[in-house]
Amino acid sequence: MQQRRLGNTGLTVTEVGFGGIPLTRLGLEEGAELVRQAVGLGFRYFDTANLYGDSEVKMGLGLMGLREQVALATKTRARDGDTAARHLEKSLQDLRTDWIDLYQLHNLSEAGGLERVLAPDGAWPMLERAREQGMIRALGFSSHNPDQARAAINSGLFASVQFAFNFVEHDSYQRVFSAGLARGMGLIAMKPLGGGLLQRADLCFRFLQAHPEVVPIPGIQSLAEAQEIRDLYENRRPLSQQDQQDMRAIRAELGERFCHRCEYCLPCEQGVAIPNVMLFQTQQRRFSPEMIKNISSRAMATVENCIECGQCAERCPYDLPIPQMMRELYQQYEQFLAQHGLS
Repeated sequence: MQQRRLGNTGLTVTEVGFGGIPLTRLGLEEGAELVRQAVGLGFRYFDTANLYGDSEVKMGLGLMGLREQVALATKTRARDGDTAARHLEKSLQDLRTDWIDLYQLHNLSEAGGLERVLAPDGAWPMLERAREQGMIRALGFSSHNPDQARAAINSGLFASVQFAFNFVEHDSYQRVFSAGLARGMGLIAMKPLGGGLLQRADLCFRFLQAHPEVVPIPGIQSLAEAQEIRDLYENRRPLSQQDQQDMRAIRAELGERFCHRCEYCLPCEQGVAIPNVMLFQTQQRRFSPEMIKNISSRAMATVENCIECGQCAERCPYDLPIPQMMRELYQQYEQFLAQHGLS
């Protein structure tokens, strides 16, 4: 795989990275061995987060003796300095490293989040000190909200932006990535396969190869997946007319039921956590059953508050039948828990 500079982070990474969420589905040694195998295949950029269960532990074990060969990214959901300091210390310990190449503020999507981070007791001053001390090489952020992402980009403080980008959610390029590119930021694409909803990996990565300034980080949970992605980059070809036709067909098929996480449906006057409930569409393909219950239970409990007023559906720019989807996803969630003995 080719390597490239990740914007103005100062880092050199492979043109596609290794996303660490699916490591939570694997045993300790199995996950560590997959990381080692990925390095052997040529992956040189690894992404995880302290929120991803034991992903950091497995990644750290797998990178023992290989740390100097890779760029390592992780994240903190903290907004205050004290919590960010604890998260950084634990990440360094779990990843078995003295430094993080790219440390990111995780899901900087909420209103007021940037202001909280930049406050005197916020995460940013603490992380800047950690960077000056050599514990962090570069600071970035991830987001699911285009408005909040643009605000963070326009602050001029961050070296990278991570946002969902795939051939269905392609409008994020103009809404987010173009602003980051203008500032020379590193551009990182999460959910290159739509969080598991897009089954045609060949189409997904050929689409992304047409945007070489963007580094995708697909979640990888097997050697076969890592090899398939490696092969798609080593034997690349441009999108054909048939590929374009297939992508249009998939967009049309998913368009009626695909949540783009723009959050225009909010606020819900009844307190239904609509975007978080919608995440179950992809979570069941990415996380372990126990982790899904842990991160979804609170959001799913809000579904019973829905009175089907329809205001969310009226505000949705993608015309999703949101109340109906809330009911269906809740039923799927209950069935999922029962199937795995977690009811």
